[in-house]
Amino acid sequence: MVKINENFLKLQDNYLFSNINKRVAEYLKSNPNSKLIKLGIGDVTRPIPTAVIDAIKKAINEMGNSKTFRGYGPEQGYEFLRKEIVENEYKKLNINIDEVFVSDGAKCDTANIVELFDKDIKVAITDPVYPVYLDSNVMYGRTGEFNRETGKYDGIIYMEATEKNNFTPLPNDLEEIPDLIYICSPNNPTGIAMKKEDLEKWVEFAKENNSIILFDAAYEAFVGSDNIPHSIYEIKGAKEVAIEFKSYSKTAGFTGLRCAYTVVPKELLIKSNNKEISINSLWNRRSTTKFNGVSYIIQRGAEAIYTDEGKKQIKENICYYKENAKIIKEGLKKAGIIAYGGIDSPYVWLKTPNNLKSWDYFDMLLEKYNIVGTPGVGFGPSGEGYFRLTAFGDRDNTIEAMKRLNSY
Repeated sequence: MVKINENFLKLQDNYLFSNINKRVAEYLKSNPNSKLIKLGIGDVTRPIPTAVIDAIKKAINEMGNSKTFRGYGPEQGYEFLRKEIVENEYKKLNINIDEVFVSDGAKCDTANIVELFDKDIKVAITDPVYPVYLDSNVMYGRTGEFNRETGKYDGIIYMEATEKNNFTPLPNDLEEIPDLIYICSPNNPTGIAMKKEDLEKWVEFAKENNSIILFDAAYEAFVGSDNIPHSIYEIKGAKEVAIEFKSYSKTAGFTGLRCAYTVVPKELLIKSNNKEISINSLWNRRSTTKFNGVSYIIQRGAEAIYTDEGKKQIKENICYYKENAKIIKEGLKKAGIIAYGGIDSPYVWLKTPNNLKSWDYFDMLLEKYNIVGTPGVGFGPSGEGYFRLTAFGDRDNTIEAMKRLNSY
């Protein structure tokens, strides 16, 4: 008799963004002429840089020629792209090409990495948090049941990120020692980036307690402030305790193309049965078994990001989105709404006015202002009373959204 993985039944009914889409669709059925402005899901709106498009076109032509055609590529990624990653992202950090694994998205990698570790280990996540971290561990069987009163899963260590700690949980806030620690900086959803001295505390903690940090740096391209690391490997000793995830989705508009990479240093070792096991080797083995690699065409496009013209065009897009974030924060301030983030991140995290619940504020924005955002509680119980707006929208729509907020 076939049995299902009952851990899937522990998941909440709908993935956060599917729930949002459902509510928006229902609203449009009754209000088909509404001109909605969507500042909810973090999808980019700027076109792919021309340097990338030109490289993709060239690669497509190569695939149509028997002399330059490519079939299966290396599961870890083509050497030409991995070399560029090492040279441009990690030149001063001593990361080697065989420590870089090209993938089809940081979302996949942050979820799939949990396969490498025993089911019974303790996992710590920030609260609020990017839902994939939590849900993937639920699916894998690392949690108990969902407690509807607390909004939490039994068996997970929740690291609250609130105004009280400047949305930056630190090791001394922990009541128990985790084995895996998810850190996202700049953070999704709060938009807060972690300072160097704070990351140093986490690295020191991980070394002292034989823990591993899963460091999601998908939004590092938005970092402009001093003392905010672009990579956890800027912290001494981090290669012994951390895996890093980076993505081209928001950096270069690859949400529809799918390309990212994960760095697994060879120095990251775990003791098992009196042996030191290389996490790099395990991830390589997992990748060669379950993944056929990102397409050659897309990887050539990603390679073009590192050309002079590619860097210039990407920087222009990043500046465009950061200006949108500035417009949102200024508009919220004018409307008397307290907001955070939006400086080193494309996300603005606002405190709902009049102590409204997150979903109530969602409905109010939708019905009164025709603006779509993301309820903070969808990212975890500590997100209740907060709301996320994204700077990835069109400039005119962003300006119009803030005008609407200030028109009543």
